[in-house]
Amino acid sequence: QVQLAESGGGLVQPGGSLRLSCAASGSIFSIYDMGWFRQAPGKQRELVATITSGGSTNYADSEKGRFTISRDNSKNTVYLQMNSLKPEDTAVFYCNGYHPIFPVYWGQGTQVTVSS
Repeated sequence: QVQLAESGGGLVQPGGSLRLSCAASGSIFSIYDMGWFRQAPGKQRELVATITSGGSTNYADSEKGRFTISRDNSKNTVYLQMNSLKPEDTAVFYCNGYHPIFPVYWGQGTQVTVSS
């Protein structure tokens, strides 16, 4: 069983930055691909960025150059550094753990609000 706990959300002004963290319990974190998704009010959950167990990254087109996903397997933690935030980035951000054999896990989400 793996549990994911996001933190780092909050209120930030347009153009500001936030770093989200997702801490995973359990000893198998390092074999999971990890991702960040977001869901804005009235919209479907969408992919923001992923990082494989080997460290390869992928981003949604709208986040390329602004967001950076990283992971620290020694801390069982995945991060999302978000820069140049826009009001349209306002959403609940969710951490996801994926493996083709083992169960998929989701965190409870952390709210990010970009507003002046």
